[in-house]
Amino acid sequence: MKALLRGFAFLAIAAILGGCNDGALPPGASYASLSGTVLDAATNQPIAGATVTLDTVLTVTSDAAGHFTFAKIPTGDFDYTVQAPGYATMSSSGSATPGKPSAIVVRLSAKPTPATPGTATPSSPPRDRSSR
Repeated sequence: MKALLRGFAFLAIAAILGGCNDGALPPGASYASLSGTVLDAATNQPIAGATVTLDTVLTVTSDAAGHFTFAKIPTGDFDYTVQAPGYATMSSSGSATPGKPSAIVVRLSAKPTPATPGTATPSSPPRDRSSR
């Protein structure tokens, strides 16, 4: 009877441990962290509320100091996009190494302000039409 119980216990432990190795999940060492700062390209001031999107899936928002952090990203090459109201969208790419933190600095350029209708200035002064 003891041999039967030992055999059952061994099978139960093997089943539990075997179930923990799900091949669908990458091993823990294949992750890295990514942090950064979003700055105004002209003034070098931080931009709060910028949306940083990594590989079109992961998204974070920069804080008041312009800082953002992705605590756990898959290693390897990645693409990212940074958007903030009043600024041109910036896209780039990078690479993450397993177990090593990565850091980036993003500088966004302000969007040009559109001309207000009716305020265009002529490129040359108006002609004098009084001599006609």
